[in-house]
Amino acid sequence: MKRFVRWSVFLWTVAAAFLLCGNVAKASELTIREGIYAEEDSLAGMTAQEADAMIRDKIAKMGSSFVTLIAADGNEVTVTADALGIAWANPEIITEAVRIGTEGNVIQRYKALKDLEMQPEVYDIELRFDIAAINDVLVEHCVKYDVKPQDAALTRVDDEFQITEGSVGYELDVENSIDVIHDYLQNSWDGKDCRIKLTVAEERPRGTAEDLAEVKDLLGSYTTDYSSSNANRRGNVANGASKINGTLLYPGEIFSATQTVSPFTEANGYTLAGAYLNGKVVQSVGGGICQVSSTLYNAVLLAELEVLERNPHSMIVTYVPASMDAAIAEEAGKDFKFRNNKDYPIYIEGYTKNKKITFNIYGKETRPADRTVTYESEILETTQPTIDLITADPTKPIGYVTTEAAHVGYKARLWKIVKEGGKEVSRDIINNSKYMVSPRSAVVGVATDEAWKYEEMMAAIGTYDLDHVRVVIGLLNSQ
Repeated sequence: MKRFVRWSVFLWTVAAAFLLCGNVAKASELTIREGIYAEEDSLAGMTAQEADAMIRDKIAKMGSSFVTLIAADGNEVTVTADALGIAWANPEIITEAVRIGTEGNVIQRYKALKDLEMQPEVYDIELRFDIAAINDVLVEHCVKYDVKPQDAALTRVDDEFQITEGSVGYELDVENSIDVIHDYLQNSWDGKDCRIKLTVAEERPRGTAEDLAEVKDLLGSYTTDYSSSNANRRGNVANGASKINGTLLYPGEIFSATQTVSPFTEANGYTLAGAYLNGKVVQSVGGGICQVSSTLYNAVLLAELEVLERNPHSMIVTYVPASMDAAIAEEAGKDFKFRNNKDYPIYIEGYTKNKKITFNIYGKETRPADRTVTYESEILETTQPTIDLITADPTKPIGYVTTEAAHVGYKARLWKIVKEGGKEVSRDIINNSKYMVSPRSAVVGVATDEAWKYEEMMAAIGTYDLDHVRVVIGLLNSQ
């Protein structure tokens, strides 16, 4: 019996070797065995190159499938999978497939083939997509369908407010949409035409008709006079007021005077007029705009909005008391900024009439009816100019004089006084301001053919006294 068993085992081994001899020949050609699949496609009998080409052709056909992306407000963008950077992520499965049943000794190869008969080997074809390509498609073709929210608007016509309802906005969430596209195509896509809804954020407009209907109370108003200004300066003041007029600020929003009225160019409606620069009056495009910001500053103070930035002029101005001005200068970085610190919107009305500029700030009045707010300017120190600054001009004759007025220097302080029921309840310092002293200056002609007159003029100029210079001019011209 034992001899029979040993003989049977020997015959079985020989038979197995005989059966495998043909397969050994095929293995030398590196062909893939029966029972090996790439997903639903059989790879049996293919060489590595043939299997690789078959799968790449399949992926190429998938790349021509259309992917429709649903962007903001239901707009659709259709691209191919190729445009999203489709690629084969696991080509190493071909090498693995070829090895099954072709490596090892006869018994190992035979066992591998018998295993395939019992349980086929099925490889998943894994895809990858180019994140940068997906981002480019979204940015170049989908973002354009974003819709900005339109805030509820308020205008004032013939002393009456008119309200325009706002509208919802939509904005594509690019980063999240990249993840949505990538996850779907890698994990759920069947390779055919498909539709993917992108992540779109809804942006609600600020304000409602109900909110704006509350804007009807006058919170602060201030007027300054510019009747002594020339036509150019008057035009600049009116232009600046018009650019601020109609401003609607929602709670927490910040207003910048410089940003609102600039740039100071002729194209933006401004002309040359006098302005302060380094203690001098110079001609500047937009000269006079600081009267606009200063008038608004005082209306803001009366409305008790939160002032974030305010700068005094280099020298004292005449249209508001000391410390009640607010200079702006684009190049110097000076701005007047304030925040709407109320729980409701505010509306700024600005206009010019009869050579006066007025700003009215409207909102919802929540302060007690018996509460009053006033502001008081206090002069702390005065500095008078001690000499005149006189420049000789050898190109002009004796008798030629141009002058620029002196400016007294000041240190000043602004107080805020609050009364309730007619009784003062608080007195707070709002700002401290310093204004430089500027001497009276003049350009005096000294050209003459008579040396002694020239010497007399230069001696007079050396006294730094313009009144004395005028006396000397009178005497010389009388001779």
